[in-house]
Amino acid sequence: MRQASIERKTAETQIKLDLNLDAQEPVDIKTGVGFFDHMLTLFARHSRISLVVEANGDTWVDSHHTVEDVGIVLGQAIKRALDDKAGINRYGTSFVPMDETLGMASLDLSGRSYLVFEASFDNPKLGKFDTELVEEFFQALAFNVQMNLHLTILHGKNNHHKAESLFKATGRALREAITLNPEIHGVNSTKGML
Repeated sequence: MRQASIERKTAETQIKLDLNLDAQEPVDIKTGVGFFDHMLTLFARHSRISLVVEANGDTWVDSHHTVEDVGIVLGQAIKRALDDKAGINRYGTSFVPMDETLGMASLDLSGRSYLVFEASFDNPKLGKFDTELVEEFFQALAFNVQMNLHLTILHGKNNHHKAESLFKATGRALREAITLNPEIHGVNSTKGML
């Protein structure tokens, strides 16, 4: 089973995360940031992974440290669970419509970190969640998985729909990329490693 458990404690956050890339249950997200819990649950369901997150952060300041640090730990867990990445597709792309919104995620589990983020939000908050933290989360995720991640809102108006389409699309693209392909022998790279 491709799985990882990570605990991270800083002066700002305490995070415990359990991940299994080859199971779909359980999914249980408790970060203290309601909208973020909703987004991570969608991400887990659409990537068809088991994800348990318990985070306690300095949310009396704001949600920034909690959201960013969960992105860091989730990225580290995915990287650890993938090990040498032998047999995986490596690439994944998904377009997800949410009513008037169309979001796209395309990723490469290349071992190189890069984020392209082409999305804007008209409303600075969704509940108590700062919409600028969508990019912060994906930045932390991409850099700790060590993947190229391209995210785009092709069109849309509703800020909730925009965020949701990106989390769902990233989950679905990740599922495609981490899927073991019997036609791939070793690592899907001419370099022999990712």
